[in-house]
Formats: sequence, structure tokens, C-alpha cells
Amino acid sequence: MSASPTSPADTAAGTADPDWLRLDRQICFSLNAASRAFNGVYRVLLKDLGLTYPQYLVMLALWEHGGLPVKRLGELLRLDSGTLSPLLKRLESAGLVRRERSASDERSVRVTLTAEGVGLRGRAREVPRRIAAATGTDPAEISELRERLDRLTGALDAAVRELEQGPAAR
Repeated sequence: MSASPTSPADTAAGTADPDWLRLDRQICFSLNAASRAFNGVYRVLLKDLGLTYPQYLVMLALWEHGGLPVKRLGELLRLDSGTLSPLLKRLESAGLVRRERSASDERSVRVTLTAEGVGLRGRAREVPRRIAAATGTDPAEISELRERLDRLTGALDAAVRELEQGPAAR
């Protein structure tokens, strides 16, 4: 198959680079493909725990931080309430978490682990090791990749803020 055609404007401006429009040149596609591959491995590993990957992330946050307001949990996981609420409802139905409204502020809901949710942590300890093994990379490479992805995320978040401000703010 031949390369993508370029527009006459691109050719005239000397900016024609058809390789930039190839699917295999898109970092977003590579990240999405890697994410889907990770989700496949997590799906198999988390099956015995009775968790989906998003539920696992909720549990990780609660195991690390203890009880959290739903708003803070959403911030940590980068999830909106429309996505987080059904996750919490399923985890509560499974007996792993409890949601309680604040007595001082009816709008605030705090999520805490049940005894069963705390106990699940011991069974989950093997998951990160098995994920690391599945990547075929050593811990130092994984740490470096995570740091690079965190920097990329920060740069993209900043770009969104700048773009949302519009041309008048620049």
C-alpha cells in the first residue's frame, strides 16, 4: 500500500511528511495498544480476586490511603463521579467497601474498606510481581518508564489547560 497522499497546501509549504499520519507513528495509538494489552493481563490475574482493573485501582488507592472521600478518590484515580459511582456500588455489593455520608456535610461521601476488603490485600500482593514479569522488563526499566509517562501526563495536562484558555490567553 502506498503512503498517504499529501495536500497541495502541504506540498507548497514544504511541510509534507506523510509518515506523521501513519497509524504506527501515533504515540496515542501505541499507548492505547499498551493499555489494552495491560488490561488483558490484569483481567486474567484479577479474575481470582473477583475484581476488574478499575475496581483494582480503587482498592489500591484505599489500601494505600485508607478511607477517602469519593471526591478525593476520583482525583487520585482521574475518574469522574459518573464512572466512579458504579465502581463503588459494585465493590460495596461485593462486601469490599462501605460508603457513608458525612454527618457534617451531606454532600460528602467517604469510602472505607470492610474487613473483607482489607483481607483481599494479602491475596493481591502477587499481582504487581506477575505484571512486572509479564512486561519482560526489569524493575529499573519499569520505574523509568513510569517516570517518563508521569512527565508525559503532566505535559499533556498543561497543554490541555493552555488550549482551553484559548488564543487570547497566549
